[in-house]
Formats: sequence, structure tokens, C-alpha cells
Amino acid sequence: MFKHVLIPTDGSELSKKAIDAGIAFAKESGARVTAYYAVEAPPAQVYGEGYHFPDAKMAGEHDRAAREAGAQYIDEVGRAAKAAGVAFDCAVSEAVSPYEGIVNAAREHECDVIFMASHGRKGLARLALGSVTSSVLTHSTVPVLVYR
Repeated sequence: MFKHVLIPTDGSELSKKAIDAGIAFAKESGARVTAYYAVEAPPAQVYGEGYHFPDAKMAGEHDRAAREAGAQYIDEVGRAAKAAGVAFDCAVSEAVSPYEGIVNAAREHECDVIFMASHGRKGLARLALGSVTSSVLTHSTVPVLVYR
């Protein structure tokens, strides 16, 4: 049915559980896995009446730290895929927002399904933090399986 599963990760405990479930799903489907991590641009800081954008040094440090964290998260997926005997590839890219990175990665890597976690936030937490999963569901052109 599915041949190529995109498994995005943010390194959270729920994401780790979704990785295990996603790899089991890929193995049962005979599919390969591409793990994905989105590196977000550093946020602008608000000071008084305006915005302050990070200087080049600060932005570079943020990017380096985010890419190192992403590589660690992706390595976890790779180890789990190897242990399960599932073909594995990885992708890390800069994205305006995680959902855009996930949707673009699925398209660029020709994945036919996205398997991802949802933190299930409600109320004010959802308003404040947003919902990456909800945005992926809205914008994806391929099926999205949500692990909860």
C-alpha cells in the first residue's frame, strides 16, 4: 500500500514513541523510511516598540545547535530503522515553520504518507503554541497518519 514513509521528529518523548510505531508500520507495509527534522529560523525578539532580529553570530549559533540536535534525533530514527531491517534515509532542512518543512520534505523525497505524533494540545496551549500536526493535515497532499 505505502512505499515511502516520512517520519518527522522534534525529539520529544511522544515523537520517540511515534518513531517506533512509524517504523513498525513501515516494516509491515514493506516501505522505506525517511526521517525529517526542521530547523527553524531564530525568532525575532520584541523590545519596546520594535523587533530586534538576532545578529549573524547569534543566528549562526542557533542554526548550529539546531542542526546538531536534529542530527541526534535523526540518528535515533536511523538506529531504530536499522534494528527493524527497514531501509532508511534522512533529511534536515531549514524551514519557515515545521509544518512547511514537513510538507515540503514529503514532496521532495516523494513520500506517499507522513507518520507523525500529535501532542494533542487544547485550549490556550494550542492557541499559544499552535499545532504543527493540524497544519500538516491541512496542507499535505499525501495521507497523514497521526500517532497519539
